[in-house]
Amino acid sequence: MNDADVSKQIQQMVRFIRQEAEEKANEITVSAEEEFNIEKLQLVEAEKKKIRQEYERKEKQVDVRKKIEYSMQLNASRIKVLQAQDDLVNSMKEAAAKELLLVSKDHHKYKKLLKELIVQSLLRLKEPAVLLRCRKSDLELVESVLHSAKQEYSEKAKVHSPEILVDTQVYLPPPASTNSESHGPHCSGGVVLASRDGKIVLENTLDARLDVVFRKKLPEIRKQLFAQTTA
Repeated sequence: MNDADVSKQIQQMVRFIRQEAEEKANEITVSAEEEFNIEKLQLVEAEKKKIRQEYERKEKQVDVRKKIEYSMQLNASRIKVLQAQDDLVNSMKEAAAKELLLVSKDHHKYKKLLKELIVQSLLRLKEPAVLLRCRKSDLELVESVLHSAKQEYSEKAKVHSPEILVDTQVYLPPPASTNSESHGPHCSGGVVLASRDGKIVLENTLDARLDVVFRKKLPEIRKQLFAQTTA
């Protein structure tokens, strides 16, 4: 083999090696581009997912805030309605309390009522001796009906006539003034009876009876007044 043949073979080998290297380089380049594209796509999808999740989180926060604001507004409206209802109910009670002041104006009817209140109190206490308190302005009326009240109690309870001591040292408060609002203690009439040892006290004033009746009738009053509101 002469030098020309050797040179020719060497050139062929070089071309082969170069071709193979180029093909390998192309394969590496293609593979690298594929891996890059795959990784880039994965990164893009991951970022898209993060953006969607962040959007959904903020959307939920906005929705929660809207629900909270709506709930607060609804509660505020309900409180206003309830306050208005309470104001109306209280105004009715205040009007009824003012009407009580007129009861003692009719002495004949009030005298009869005082006797009934005393008898009722005695029947509830069932004590042989009691202390009675009234308004100072009612003292004369109370003393005028004591005898008949004790007699009626004895007949109804079938017991001896009780001993009733009228307290002339401590009186029930006077009636409230009709001209101005009074926030101090006041009494529209009636009596308070207690056992001599003070352990049992029965408040049978007109104001106390109004409170009892009002509490008892309050559900019915609210139903009649606010039936449409609560429906």
